[in-house]
Amino acid sequence: MMTNLFSVFDPSTTIFNLSLNWLSTFIGLMLIPSSYWFLQSRMNLIWNNIILTLHMEFKTLLGPQSSGGSTFLFISLFSLILFNNFLGLFPYIFTSTSHLTLTLSLALPLWLAFMLYGWLNHTQHMFAHLVPQGTPSVLMPFMVCIETISNMIRPGTLAVRLTANMIAGHLLLTLLGNTGSSLSYFLLSFLIVGQIALLVLESAVAIIQSYVFAVLSTLYSSEVI
Repeated sequence: MMTNLFSVFDPSTTIFNLSLNWLSTFIGLMLIPSSYWFLQSRMNLIWNNIILTLHMEFKTLLGPQSSGGSTFLFISLFSLILFNNFLGLFPYIFTSTSHLTLTLSLALPLWLAFMLYGWLNHTQHMFAHLVPQGTPSVLMPFMVCIETISNMIRPGTLAVRLTANMIAGHLLLTLLGNTGSSLSYFLLSFLIVGQIALLVLESAVAIIQSYVFAVLSTLYSSEVI
C-alpha cells in the first residue's frame, strides 16, 4: 500500500528512455504567450502588483546597502517555486518541487554563493555572526559550534521544508481519492467537498511555501552583505 501511495511522486513519463517529467519545471515558458508580458490585462496588472510588493519587502530585508536589482533573484525564485507548486495540483502533472533533487538544487548553490561571498569579502563580519551580542565568555565556544551547525544545515532545512509540505498535501489528496470507489453516493458527496477544501488549502500552502523559501533565502543573503 505504501509503495503504491508514494509511487505518485515517481517520474514515469519517458520517451526513448529519457524522463520528460522534469520538463514540467519550465513548461510555463512555453504555455505563457509573449503577448502576456506586453498587454495590460487584468492578470498582468495583478502579477505586476505582486512583484512590486515583493520587491519592496525584499529590499527592506536586504537593507539600504543593497542595490535595487538584487531583489530580482529572489522574485524569480519565488515565481519558479510558486508556478511548480500550483502546476503539481493539476491531475497527471509531475510535481518537481516534491523532490529534493530540485529543492536542494535551488537551496544549496544559493547558500554556497552567500557563504563564499561573505567569508571572502566580509570575513570579520562573518566571524561576528558566530557569537551573538551579549554572549558570556564561558558560552562563546559552545555558541560558535551551535551557530556553525545552524549555518551548515540551512540549505537542507530549506529544501526539506518545501519538499515535505508538498508531499504531505499530495499524499492526503491521493488517500482521499483512493477511498472514493468504495464509498456510497452519500459519503462520496462529503468526500468531494473534503477534497475541494483540501485543494484550496493546498493552494494556500503552495503560495506560503514559495514565499517562505524566498524570504529565508533573502534573510540568509542579508547576513553576508
